[in-house]
Amino acid sequence: MGGIGKTELALQYAISQLNLGHYLGGLCWLRVKGQELAAQIIEFARTKLALALPDGLDEDQQVSYIWGQWPAGKVLIIFDDVMDLETIEPYLPPSDPRYKVLITTRQNLGLSVNPLSITELNDTSALFLLRTLVGAKRIDPQLDDAQALCRWVGNLPLGLELVGRYLANKPDWSLHKLIKRLESKRLDAKALTERESGMTAQFGVAAALELSWVELSETEEELACFLGMFAVAPIPWTLVESCLSEQDPDDLEDTRDKGLIARNLLKRVDQGTYQLHQIVQEYFRIQLHQRPDQGESLKAAYCRGMVVAAQEIDYSLTTEVIAQMTAKIPHLEELINQRIDSLNDGELTWPYVGISRFYEGQGNYGLALPWRQKCLEQTRQRLGSEHPDVARSLNNLAFLYDEQGRYTEAEPLYVQALEMQKKLLGSEHPDVARSLNNLAALYDNQGRYTEAKPLYVQALEMRQKLLGSEHSDVALSLNNLALLYKKQGRYSEAEPLYVQALEMSQKLLGSEHPLVATSLNNLAVLYKNQGRYSEAEPLYVQALEMRQKLLGSEHPSVATSLNNLAFLYYEQGRYTEAEPLYVQALEMSQKLLGSEHPDVARSLNNLAFLYDNQGRYEEAISDFQQALSIAEVALGPEHPTTLVIRNNLESLL
Repeated sequence: MGGIGKTELALQYAISQLNLGHYLGGLCWLRVKGQELAAQIIEFARTKLALALPDGLDEDQQVSYIWGQWPAGKVLIIFDDVMDLETIEPYLPPSDPRYKVLITTRQNLGLSVNPLSITELNDTSALFLLRTLVGAKRIDPQLDDAQALCRWVGNLPLGLELVGRYLANKPDWSLHKLIKRLESKRLDAKALTERESGMTAQFGVAAALELSWVELSETEEELACFLGMFAVAPIPWTLVESCLSEQDPDDLEDTRDKGLIARNLLKRVDQGTYQLHQIVQEYFRIQLHQRPDQGESLKAAYCRGMVVAAQEIDYSLTTEVIAQMTAKIPHLEELINQRIDSLNDGELTWPYVGISRFYEGQGNYGLALPWRQKCLEQTRQRLGSEHPDVARSLNNLAFLYDEQGRYTEAEPLYVQALEMQKKLLGSEHPDVARSLNNLAALYDNQGRYTEAKPLYVQALEMRQKLLGSEHSDVALSLNNLALLYKKQGRYSEAEPLYVQALEMSQKLLGSEHPLVATSLNNLAVLYKNQGRYSEAEPLYVQALEMRQKLLGSEHPSVATSLNNLAFLYYEQGRYTEAEPLYVQALEMSQKLLGSEHPDVARSLNNLAFLYDNQGRYEEAISDFQQALSIAEVALGPEHPTTLVIRNNLESLL
């Protein structure tokens, strides 16, 4: 159950066992809830075991390698705060007697584990824990009072830790004085958490928290109430500073360190990262609720800072930005789940937009989708059926459907957004230009080129007029129009637009940026189509390497680059170089986009073409058939891509 102090109990067990020399192979502590287990294991192996990991292994393979190379001796692996076995099963060590696994959880995990149910410690264990925290020299001369103190906090490890830390900071206090202090600080246990059946210890925890609370200054109380609004997850301190930007950073750190950390109300979990215990967080939220006037200003500061964090998440995410933003996502989700009513109308959409962009930028469209849908639902509920933010939400959801190849679902949303924006914002507005561009891209993807071109041109001209001749959105429009010309075989018209878009992107965004990589890739495709292979290959390679560096090794854009480079090798007859790239691109697209995405159909078609030219006809026919089945559903039977695949298949039958 929550608040029993399982983590503290597991920690004390681990320390005692290490002191006894029982785990000479070491101890590895893994936080499960909201954490990446593979990353923790890999980091432990590198920093604590000094293991050098082979290149070319994915995370799962690295974990398996680590278990096999672990130094000799018995090893204790602790998985802390497990919600279900499925979460940790892929990361468990091998069935080797030297590996011991300890799990802390609030759940009944079934027959596959040997449970040790903990409600409250017995008197002996509680006294042992208090001795560990405070020291036997101080506890043993006051044994009766020590036992009374244990009973007062309900023999809970968390309560014992809190009063133990308090005593450590009060070396002149007797235990009897502390008990009297506790008795005078009554707190309704239900004001902290709901009681569960058979649970008797909540009063002790609440009283211990109250004991620490009354020691805080007004400034420390304010910070505690503020931190209580964050999720039970690591809190980047930079995020706190952003929210409380009007406060001096040094003063804020002093308040944190001397007020909250010193009283064990806040823990440092990593460099620049802090976390509240779940029960402490709940207690802080109660205190915030009891301060309505002060609470409103804190909520406003919290919302402003979180909105700024969401706005920093752009569509073009690099691995560096992802690393910076990952820790902020649980707190944006918490804002939506707990504080959505505290956001003003202008702030309302940003947390949803930030989370969605975070997942979309990594190609995780399935994770982004519910946030796009919730954003549209919330804006309609708060702002009405016709509002600029409703139109943007429609556009964003349509764009996600478009990326997933769900064109029939995307089109009516695009049209609805465009009509609403024209009505509310006028016929010339950056949002209108974006909707025109997106709708044109949809038509382009469907092979409806005659419908796409005038919208692309209109969007380009509007952006040039409203944003100036040099703007990243103008570069995007140039790229899109050039892509359309390329598909129509109008290479002489496409090339100058591609070159202009590339030069503009490099000037505005720098030499390494996802949009620059896109421009390089597109220009390479044009050169390849013209048979200018020696010019195309270095651009393809440059685009691929840039995408891998900026976006990570697994991303839809990386799959596109692999596929394009493979196609170039294929056209040059370099089949042995082309095949592994085709296979890698196909597997990546299937993993990231799903097995029914149009990009999967294109990858299957390309791979089948390679097999055909190698005389591997059975493999070619199978892949052509699978590609055609996907394309007919995702793109329609008359789409140019579908027609090409069908023709390829028929030529083999």
